[in-house]
Amino acid sequence: MSQDKSPVDLARIERAVREILAAVGEDPNREGLLETPARVARMYAEIFSGLHSHPERHLKRVFHETYDEMVLVRDITFNSMCEHHLLPFHGVAHIGYLPNGRVAGLSKLARIVEDISHRPQLQERMTHQIADLMERELDAKGVVVVLEATHTCMTIRGVRKPGSLTITSAVRGLFKRNESTRAEAMSLIMSRK
Repeated sequence: MSQDKSPVDLARIERAVREILAAVGEDPNREGLLETPARVARMYAEIFSGLHSHPERHLKRVFHETYDEMVLVRDITFNSMCEHHLLPFHGVAHIGYLPNGRVAGLSKLARIVEDISHRPQLQERMTHQIADLMERELDAKGVVVVLEATHTCMTIRGVRKPGSLTITSAVRGLFKRNESTRAEAMSLIMSRK
């Protein structure tokens, strides 16, 4: 496959969107909808780009440091798509780890979140995937990941509860075994200015 060719079948998505428009009683040939199937196809290629990425690549280049205290990046924004209703959920990720002689560039943590969030997802799975990746690729002494998100499948349909927030966490290594280390991380994550 050439570098230019998208792994996403845009034409197939366009046909499906035209069919959905017709199925809900709309005219896909109406002027305002003529370009909608193509727009939706390009949007899906973008928001599902994580299906074709390998987030571990972001942690292949690390820096060897003797620093062994907590590293925490808080409030990494993300947008994802709930796999149950194909509706967006969005929020922030907080990632902390205890280095084991290797530290990652801080922007790499945001890139991991970006890759993992850009696929049909469950917040619970996303939380674990980030934690497992950090622990495995950095050989970290401990990892903590907390995600806070608003799910439009809860706010605009069904139960319709705007303002609800879902919080998930995953802890590994010392954060799981040592209560005071975990408490320090959670305190730093949840402190707001």
